[in-house]
Amino acid sequence: MFEGIEFVNKQWFWALLVLPIAILWYVFKHKKQTAELKISSLKGFKTSASLLPKLKHGLFVLRLLALALLITALARPQSVDVSTRTKTTRGIDIVMAIDVSASMLAKDLSPNRLEALKNVAAEFIKGRPNDRIGLVEYAGESYTRTPVTSDKSIVLSSLRDIKYNTIIDGGTAVGMGLATAVNRLKDSKAKSKVIILLTDGVNNTGFIDPKIASELAVEFDIKTYTIGLGTNGMALSPVAIDQRTGQFQYARVQVEIDEVLLKEIAQVTGGKYFRATNNKKLEEIYSEINKLEKTEVEEFKYSNYDEKFRPLVILAMALLLLEFLLRNTVFRSFV
Repeated sequence: MFEGIEFVNKQWFWALLVLPIAILWYVFKHKKQTAELKISSLKGFKTSASLLPKLKHGLFVLRLLALALLITALARPQSVDVSTRTKTTRGIDIVMAIDVSASMLAKDLSPNRLEALKNVAAEFIKGRPNDRIGLVEYAGESYTRTPVTSDKSIVLSSLRDIKYNTIIDGGTAVGMGLATAVNRLKDSKAKSKVIILLTDGVNNTGFIDPKIASELAVEFDIKTYTIGLGTNGMALSPVAIDQRTGQFQYARVQVEIDEVLLKEIAQVTGGKYFRATNNKKLEEIYSEINKLEKTEVEEFKYSNYDEKFRPLVILAMALLLLEFLLRNTVFRSFV
């Protein structure tokens, strides 16, 4: 009955203790007012068939109910309808620049570097509902996979479709990947602009120097987080393609990541460098970036109060009126 109802003045419920006291008083008074006569036999008396004398106690019940309703009304019951509205006060535009060179098929992460990255990046994207995200692919050259958008379904679908291919030139053009990401963000009106650049190798191709790309990021106030992906030491990596099957042949190769360059890019742009040597470490890195780049969301809460005491008062008055009418009409001879 009172689901969703709050009582503002709950202390009034202590007054309900009056009810059992009133009942005891009524029983005691009724016994005291009842006359007693001891006789040897009732055969000479005819019993009355009327139920009115027995029903007169209902008058007292009506008074008790009215009193209980008035006490409940004094406790001031009300229903509260709470609605909320959120407003993003500090949006972030993020571009993820992903290395898709052949070395990303190395198996030092499970099942390989590229698939491990895609799994972790997908969770990162799902955890940024208030931000716009874009994707850039690069190897020996770079291109925009997905422009910056707030439609996460598009970004996630595009991310799933990323795979190694021979369409773009081989190699690792870090400067090209960074420059393309900067180009996607330079006209952004967001309060914060971020690039997450990931590579598993050394900048060895491309006509844009990574340092020049870093300066462009600084000019457009774009922060860059860099991630070096690969285990320490040797990793099972693709080294050649079997001409008969078209599949990569694997061998253990020394992992080489230009950490000096990646650290410099991060430092110059106000970001941070991370090294992911396994799946768990990669997850932790994206989790940390997620915490570092928090979107400010302001929540407005509206409460609509609906007072419920009026029907209780009206019902209590109706019961008292009914009790008064019955007492002075039907039960007039028995009261």
